[in-house]
Formats: sequence, structure tokens, C-alpha cells
Amino acid sequence: MTLVRAAISQTTWTGDKASMLDRHEQFAREAAAQGAQVMSFQELFYGPYFGITQDPKYYRYAEPADGPIVQRFADVAKETGMVMVLPIYEEAMTGVYYNSSVLVDADGSVLGTYRKHHIPHVEKFWEKFYFRPGNLGYPVFETAIGRVGMYICYDRHFPEGWRELGLNGADIVFNPNATKPGLSNRLWELEQPAAAAANQYFVAAPNRVGTEDNEYGDEAVTFYGRSQFCDPRGNLVGSYGSASDEEVLVRDLDFSLIREARDSWQFYRDRRPDSYAAIPTP
Repeated sequence: MTLVRAAISQTTWTGDKASMLDRHEQFAREAAAQGAQVMSFQELFYGPYFGITQDPKYYRYAEPADGPIVQRFADVAKETGMVMVLPIYEEAMTGVYYNSSVLVDADGSVLGTYRKHHIPHVEKFWEKFYFRPGNLGYPVFETAIGRVGMYICYDRHFPEGWRELGLNGADIVFNPNATKPGLSNRLWELEQPAAAAANQYFVAAPNRVGTEDNEYGDEAVTFYGRSQFCDPRGNLVGSYGSASDEEVLVRDLDFSLIREARDSWQFYRDRRPDSYAAIPTP
């Protein structure tokens, strides 16, 4: 498939899980009505971003990778014929939880899971309280629209995983986020385009937007949205998403640009893993 219509969404915590699920189902149907063939939601899409506190009550948002939420959206994927990336709080077993993305193909089949590898533990991003580091590698899955890889938020600061996804054959990497203003603002403008150009694939990065003060009051942080698509040369595809409002972004991605970029710059041919002494080589 050469031309792929892709969608990502950004929204604010509504205050309850049921309405978040309904809202994201609505997003999916809106995207499908616009002809989208693949869609990703934001990080931990059906809950608040609970990493700003350390409270075991949020463990209850976790469920298995084949649980009711994934099954509900697998049905939506099958009905709409759309590939879906579902960033969930995964329960592997009681007391063992991961920040994960589950990939569903256009026929509703669950293809597999990516578990976030790099887990931050800094002010208002207390993620080590909630998540074990990922242990499933950097899988790339063959889907109805091409080869899809996944990365999650803080992962994006680590170029090694981006490269693993390229070496594993990704055409597009979805990187769902919960990112707020501060040191990350400039990195948000740099990292996704740089990863897309260095690895010569598409990147789609949805981010949360707005202030979750309905959950955290004065402790709440404000997520800046600005969700984005990048092409294999590091260019934005269309404009950023809104910095303040809920939005569904739909973009046409020309996958023939992957071959063009790789024929122009032979990064995969010219890389020298034998010389990267400080980085273990496969």
C-alpha cells in the first residue's frame, strides 16, 4: 500500500473511564468516516495521567492485553476496517503492570503488544511506581497498511529503540505521549522528526492536551497537545495539532517516500555496529 490515511487523537481526561472510552470510540468512528485506515490514541488513553502522584488506587486501571477494552476496540477496528494502536495500562498478573500499546489489525485480530522500555521517575512522572520496564523487545507487525512499530512517550529520548524498530522493518512508528511544558518543549519539536529522518520511516506522535485538574486540582499539569506526523525525511506532515483543544488529526502518508529516502541516503548500508564499542551489538 503506497498511500495511507492515518489518524491520531488528543484529548483531556473527562473525569471517568466510561466517558473516556466512549469519546475514543467516537474519535475512531470520526477518523474512519474521513477515510482513515489506521489510528492511534494517546498514552494511557482511557484514564488520567496518574504518574503525577503515587497512589495504588490507580492500579485498578490496569487490565490484560486481551481484556475488555482491547476487545471493545478490536470490534470497532473490524467494523470500520481500521488498524488501531491502543495504549493501555497492562496487567500481566496481579501486581505486575506495564505501560503498553496493543496493536489490532483491520480485521479485528490482536497482533501483539509493545511494552514501554524506558520508565521515568522524576517530579510528577513517578512511573516506576506503576510500571515494570518492557520486556518484549521492539516488535514490528505486518498489518493491512504496512509494517507498524510502537514506542511510548519517554522512550522517544532514546535513539537506540527507534533504530531497533527501523532494523526490524517498520514503515511507521506510533509514539503515544503524555507530555507537558518544560524541558520537553524543544525536544518535542526535535525528537520525532530526527527519529523519522535518521531511520527513514514515518512517525506519528499523539499527545495529551489540557489540564487534568478535575482529577488532581492544584497538583494538575497541563499537557500541550501539538500532536504530529513526520515523514522519512524529517518533515512535518501537515501542521501540529492544537496546543489547547481536543482534536483528531488525519493525514495522508505516502509510503513510497520510505524507499525514496533510503535510496537517497544509505544510512542502513553505511552504519557501523562493529565500531560502536559502548553499545552492545546484536
